[in-house]
Amino acid sequence: MVYNYDSKWHSNAPKTRLQLCGEDLIRSTHNFRNNDGTNDRPVLFIRHSLGGNVIQHVVHEASACIPGCNRFNLQTDHLKLNKFSGPQDRSFISVSAEISKMIIASKDLMERRKNLARESRFCVPFGRNRDFVGREPILAQLLTTIPPSLEEDDCQRTAIEGLGGVGKTQIALEAAFRVRDQYPGCSIFWVPAVDATSFENAYREIGRQLGVEGIDEDKADVKTLVKEVLSRESSGHWLLIVDNADDPDLLFSDMALSDCLPFSLEGSVLFTTRRHEVAVRLDIPQRNIVTTGEMSVAEATDLSLKGLNSRGSNLEDVKSLVVFLEKLPLAIKQASAYIAKTRMPVARYLDHCRSSDKTLIKLLTKDFEDRDVAARYLKFICFLAEKDIPISLLPPASDQLEADEAIGILKAYAFITNRESHDSFDMHRLVRLATQNWLDKEGKHEECVTEVIERLQQAFPPPQRDNKDTWIKYLPHLETALGSREGSADEAALDLLGIAGDCYSVLGQYQKSEQKALQALELQEKLLGKEHPQTLRSMNDIAVDLSLQGKHKKAEAMFRQTVELRRKVLGEDSPDTLNSMCNFGGLLTTLGKYEEAEQMLRKTLDLQVKVLDKDHPEVSYSITNLAVLLSNRGKHEEAEGLCRHALEQMGARLGEEHPQTLSCMTTLGWVLRAQEKYKEAEGVIRQTMDVREKVLGKDHPDTLTSMSDLAFVLKRQGKREYAVALMENCYRLWAQKFGPDHPRTRRSFRLLNDWKLVG
Repeated sequence: MVYNYDSKWHSNAPKTRLQLCGEDLIRSTHNFRNNDGTNDRPVLFIRHSLGGNVIQHVVHEASACIPGCNRFNLQTDHLKLNKFSGPQDRSFISVSAEISKMIIASKDLMERRKNLARESRFCVPFGRNRDFVGREPILAQLLTTIPPSLEEDDCQRTAIEGLGGVGKTQIALEAAFRVRDQYPGCSIFWVPAVDATSFENAYREIGRQLGVEGIDEDKADVKTLVKEVLSRESSGHWLLIVDNADDPDLLFSDMALSDCLPFSLEGSVLFTTRRHEVAVRLDIPQRNIVTTGEMSVAEATDLSLKGLNSRGSNLEDVKSLVVFLEKLPLAIKQASAYIAKTRMPVARYLDHCRSSDKTLIKLLTKDFEDRDVAARYLKFICFLAEKDIPISLLPPASDQLEADEAIGILKAYAFITNRESHDSFDMHRLVRLATQNWLDKEGKHEECVTEVIERLQQAFPPPQRDNKDTWIKYLPHLETALGSREGSADEAALDLLGIAGDCYSVLGQYQKSEQKALQALELQEKLLGKEHPQTLRSMNDIAVDLSLQGKHKKAEAMFRQTVELRRKVLGEDSPDTLNSMCNFGGLLTTLGKYEEAEQMLRKTLDLQVKVLDKDHPEVSYSITNLAVLLSNRGKHEEAEGLCRHALEQMGARLGEEHPQTLSCMTTLGWVLRAQEKYKEAEGVIRQTMDVREKVLGKDHPDTLTSMSDLAFVLKRQGKREYAVALMENCYRLWAQKFGPDHPRTRRSFRLLNDWKLVG
C-alpha cells in the first residue's frame, strides 16, 4: 500500500495538520488490511521525507463536524468534502468504512429497540369478570376480526352495537382477555369515550405505558403523541378498545376524537356503541358490526344464578324474573345482588317488581335507610363522570371503616364496579341515569348537585405542574358536575369554573381556558355585577387567553376594557390593575403600537416601585416588557441594562428555572442579537432553551420561541444548515401543537422559506 498526502503549501493548497494526516494514515491502513484480508501480516512503514509541513485545518473543525460523532480528516478542500472521484478515492474509502462500522454497530441496537417496542402491554383498567356467561357466538365472531395479526393489509375496525345495558362493555372486556391469552405478543389498550377529558387521560396512561417522550409535560398534545407512536410499525401488534363511543358530536365535531385514532397495519380498533350512525361514520364495514341483542333465557338464567349464589332458588322463578327484566345483564346483576344480600325469595322480589315502579324504587333503597353514608355516596357519584371515579373525591365519612363499608355496599348491589387499581371505580350509565331520575322525583336534584360542587371545591388542588396526576383525574368529574347544575347552583359553580380555566391554561389548552372564563364572566355579571373584582378578573383571564391564542385584536379590546374598569373600581395603584397594565403594554408592543406601549409600561413600572417592593417579581416582569419595547425602538443599550438588572433580581427571588426568569433571559437574548452580539446571544438563548426543554417540555410555546431565536442567531453567524434544520423542527412543532393558522406557525413557515430560497 502506498500512502501519500497533498503536501503543497503555497496558494490555494488544502491545509491540514500533521497529526490529522497521521490519524488518516492509521485509519487508511486499518481499512486496507480489513478489505484485503491481511490483518495477520506484519506492517513495514517506509517514509519518504516529510513532503510539506501543514499549518492549519481545511476549515475550522467546529463548523465541519457534528458534536458527539466520530470525526476524521479528509484531504480535500471545503467544496469537495462530500464529493469523491471514484471507489478508489481514499476519502471515499474512509467515509464508506465508517458508514459500514455504523451499520454493523446499529444492528444490535436496532434489534434491542425492536424487542423493547414489541413488548406487549395490557392497559385495561378492569379485572376479568369471573361471572361472565354466554355470548359465545358473539365472542367467536369478534375473535375472527379483532386480533390485528389476522388482517395484514388494513387496520381493522370492529364495533359491538346494541342498546344500553345489554352487556357490550362486558363482552369487549372478555374479548380483551381472550385476545391476551391467545395472542401474547399483542398489546391491548382500553379508552373510554364518554367525554374528552376521560379519553385524554386514558391516552396519557397509554403513553406512559409505552414510554412516550414528553407525555407528562404540561403542554403535551397527548392524543397526537399516542396516535403517532401507535401508528408506527415499531409499536408491534396492538388492539385498541374504545368503549362507549356513543356521542357523534364528541367523535366527529369540534373535539373530533375520531381523528385521534391511530392507524397501523399492525393494529386493530374495537368500539362499543349504542348508535349505528356512529359505526357507519367510523367507516366500519357492515360485516364487522356485531349487533348485540338480548341474552337468551338460558344465558340470562345462568347469569342470575351466579349472582344469587344459591342452590335453593326455584329455577322457574329465576326464569320468570329474567324474562320480566327483559334479559338485560345489568338489571339481572342488580336484582341478583339485592336478592342475595337480603335473602329475599325470588318469587317475592318478582311480585314487588310487578306491583309498580315506585315499589321497586323503595325496594332498592330500603336497605339504605340505616346506611346513611352508602346512600349519600350513591346520590353523590351519580353527578360525576361515570368512569374512573377516584375514591378520594367522595365526601369524608366519620372514619375510614365507615367509608369502606359504604363502598362495599354499593359494590354488593352492583351500583358501582371496581377498577383494577382499587382506588377508583365506575358507575354504569343506566344506574347513573336511574339514580338521577329518582332524585328528580324526590325533588333532591339541586341539593345533591350543590353538595357535589361544594365537595369538588374542597377536594380540588390548585392546578400546578407537580400535582397534575391528581387534578387531571378530577377534571372530567368537575366538568360533569358543572354540566349537571341548575340555575340555583350557579353561585357554587363560580369557583369551579375558575379552577377549570386554570387547569386548561396549565395544559396549554387556551381555547378551553377562554371558554371557562367566558362562562364565569356570564355568571359573575348576573350574580355579582359587571364591576365586581371577580368579574374583572375573568375579563383579564379572557384577554390573556386571547393573546396566547394569537388573537391580538380581540385581546386588545378586552385589555382596554379591563384596564379601564380596574382603574375605576380598584384604583390605578392596585396590584391587579398594574398586572393588567403590564400585560396590556406587552401586547401593544407586539402590535407595534410603541408610543402607547412605552407610556403604559413606564407608568406601570413607576407605580409598581411605589406600591410593591422594588425587587418584587412583578416589577422585574414589567422591566422585562419595557426592555422588549426599547429594543424594538432601537434603544438596545438601555434595554440590555434593564434586562441584566431584572435577571439578577429574578434569579435571586424566583430561581433560574422560574418562567419569569426564563422570559427575562429570552428578552436579553433578543437585545444582544439586535446589537449583533451573536456569540453571547447564542449562549444565553441555548441556556434558556435547555432549561425550558427540561422544565416545560420540547413542544411548549416558550421552548419553541427559544428554538426559533437560536435558529435566527445561528443563521446570522453563517451557520445556515444548522439554522434551517432547527427552524424546520420549530415549524413542525408549532403546526402540530397550534395548527397552521397560528401567528407563530406562519412566522416560522415564512422564515423557513426565506432562508431556503435566499440562503
